[in-house]
Amino acid sequence: MSKGRLEAFSDAVIAILITIMVLELRPPESADWAALEPIIPVFLTYLLSFIYLAIYWNNHHHLLQATTRISGGVLWANFNLLFWLSLFPFATGWMGLNHFEPIPTAVYGGVLMLAAIAFYILLLVIIRAQGADSEIAAVLGSNIKGKISPFIYALGIVVSFIQPWVAVALYVLVAAMWLVPDRKLERAFNA
Repeated sequence: MSKGRLEAFSDAVIAILITIMVLELRPPESADWAALEPIIPVFLTYLLSFIYLAIYWNNHHHLLQATTRISGGVLWANFNLLFWLSLFPFATGWMGLNHFEPIPTAVYGGVLMLAAIAFYILLLVIIRAQGADSEIAAVLGSNIKGKISPFIYALGIVVSFIQPWVAVALYVLVAAMWLVPDRKLERAFNA
């Protein structure tokens, strides 16, 4: 399989996920400003999830631009990532509709954590397919953000049972860390 086909399929899945999430944003039945208040948590959760999907799409794009060989392992690792991303609409809707209650907030963090681990696995499998001495392996180096993100999510999951808003702040912190894609990849491969 060519990397173009893999990237196009992944792009389509992410676009569908965003579409599913936006369909959960139901307009209020009345036409006054007060009617928007109950849907603020739903909108904020959607916004955070939209940003996360944009981050994954962007980093996935840069990673595949730097990839020269697609193996069967890369295909399965990519499907693993897409599986966890496909749970974003469920976790987003549940947390938003329940106004950041502890269990939905913990589940949201769990989905974020498992998606981050899946992306890290995809990265490792791609590096293995390219070779340990490949340029992509040298450029990505230690990947500190990729290694610490799951631990921040795990902390957020635990904290969600004590103070859900602090957990959400931790999830926002990780998103802020990833807003700018890895410049090393961009410079090395002009992606």
